[in-house]
Amino acid sequence: MPEIPRLPALWRFPARPESVRRARHAVAEALEALPCGVEPQLAADLGLVTSELVTNAVRHGARCEEDAVIELVLWPADGHYWVAVSDGGAEKPELAEAGPECEGGRGLVLIDALAEVWGVVPRPVRGKSVVAGLGVRSGPGGVRTGGWPGG
Repeated sequence: MPEIPRLPALWRFPARPESVRRARHAVAEALEALPCGVEPQLAADLGLVTSELVTNAVRHGARCEEDAVIELVLWPADGHYWVAVSDGGAEKPELAEAGPECEGGRGLVLIDALAEVWGVVPRPVRGKSVVAGLGVRSGPGGVRTGGWPGG
């Protein structure tokens, strides 16, 4: 009989600026609940990636509807922690250079620097998910797999 895979953590937030902080805290709490813990730098990187992806979804991806929602999913698989943020917008985010005088435009640059891989996945009905995978790191020469609540 096959083993039941670990379930991802899933949250839904209103497409509003205050959801960025709530999403970052939700990820931090999920990582703190792990029996084996997570390397502090990896937890910080996952928090930053979450903040940037949710910020982009709020600013650029969410539809203008009053009840617009952003979905956040976090799960471990294949030696990575994966973060996916979904919104109802059709616009595909692209990596661009922001000049030194620009106040924004660096979110995907940060994600590109921190994630081993990231990309945009269209959703079946409408919208998209931006997915980033951060490798689970430990000391030199090793990969730490860590546990997941309920898994």
